[in-house]
Amino acid sequence: MIIDMPKTSTTAVDKRLVRLRDEGGAVALGRVLTLVVIADEADIETAVEAANHASREHPCRVLVFASAGPADAPPQLDAQIRVGGDAGASEVVILRAAGPLLDQPDAVAMPLLLPDAPIVVWWPREAPETPSQHPIGRMAHRRITDSVRSAHPEAMIRSLAEHYSDGDTDLAWARDTLWRGLLAAAVEQPPFEPVTGVVVEGEKGHTSLDLLAAWLRAKLRCPTTITHHRGATAITRVTLQRKSGDIVIDRPDGRTATISQAGAPDRRISLPIRKLSEALIEELRRLDPDEVYAEALRTGLPAIDSDGGSHSSGPHPKDAA
Repeated sequence: MIIDMPKTSTTAVDKRLVRLRDEGGAVALGRVLTLVVIADEADIETAVEAANHASREHPCRVLVFASAGPADAPPQLDAQIRVGGDAGASEVVILRAAGPLLDQPDAVAMPLLLPDAPIVVWWPREAPETPSQHPIGRMAHRRITDSVRSAHPEAMIRSLAEHYSDGDTDLAWARDTLWRGLLAAAVEQPPFEPVTGVVVEGEKGHTSLDLLAAWLRAKLRCPTTITHHRGATAITRVTLQRKSGDIVIDRPDGRTATISQAGAPDRRISLPIRKLSEALIEELRRLDPDEVYAEALRTGLPAIDSDGGSHSSGPHPKDAA
């Protein structure tokens, strides 16, 4: 069910949601959080689709805040409510604001936040320089960005590192989860030698490379290099260099990876590129600060040159302390 409410107010929207619940039970109770999506008009449907998939694991109220006109236009709020089959296991409210309302997203969203429920804010493409200082970011328990979809991905991820606050995360990090699990398991196998160097290869601008390299740099404390290949898709290969022979995880097709290691037969495993909804679902599973992400972002990333090389072959200054 889709209900359009042009030239309305958040109070009227809230009353309509209550009426829907009372009249037909179309809006179920039991929401575990409020997901606030701050999106451009072109990204609304993609974001809502991903949120609907995520809501099947995390029932929530989804508030989408978008611009419907310039900041100097008269104040106006148009709303659209989606419930039932058009909203997955959530209830979706799309708010299109114009004029002074664009500078007050917190005031617009406040009447529609679920009481006593955590708030998560998600920017599907571009994000503020300091997410924790955004009006809704200040209220949120978690702040999700997606540097991969930014117009300037690598600049954005380094800006996020510079302005990190507890509760920040990026969907490029969730896209690395399966890789991190495979690499951790590979290092823990005999002959238990230290890794002397790391090479991460793949698509330029796909910041999962940057975060995976940063995580490996922070954990293994060895020189780390990012190599970009024209025509690559996401992460294509990671090489861990050891004295007895390299550990290589190669995924040229974005679907299946081959794990090669000296003294062991090659193994093939399924390693598909994660969908947007899968990355979002993972990030909604936790509401506490992600200390591992923070370490990769703040300690590992500064040790990686923006063009792919390590700053130095020696230990990071923090590692030597």
